[in-house]
Amino acid sequence: MKPSHPLTHDEQDRLAAAAAAAALNAYAPYSRFRVGAAVLDSDGRLHTGCNVENASYGLCLCAERNALSTALGTGARRFRGIGVACIDAAPGLGLEGRTPCGACRQWMVELAPDAEVVIAGGDGRQPMAVWPVSALLPDAFRLT
Repeated sequence: MKPSHPLTHDEQDRLAAAAAAAALNAYAPYSRFRVGAAVLDSDGRLHTGCNVENASYGLCLCAERNALSTALGTGARRFRGIGVACIDAAPGLGLEGRTPCGACRQWMVELAPDAEVVIAGGDGRQPMAVWPVSALLPDAFRLT
């Protein structure tokens, strides 16, 4: 499904850059794989988050869920875009090493179903790929 109001190239660039900047704040002492995310709400506000690791890996918080939680905490409920930047990804890792995990995809389907996901490229700033959330998790689980 295509978003009703696709992101402009400027919005895509803004999301990629904000996600890359957020990744600098990551707490990743175990993986050394810093990830940042930025969420653009329907009012044009950006909300950012970074990954936060824990020695008990099940307690880790992904950047995407951190950014969505931050946005929800401010009262935002509709989202147009989600930017993701993996600034420590090896240059040859490609797109597969930069996409959101399954748990984050499920969060996106429920909380931002009409958003587009912008994956920042190797430089962490320019978009490498842009997809609608629905393309990241086809046939997603839903209770409604």
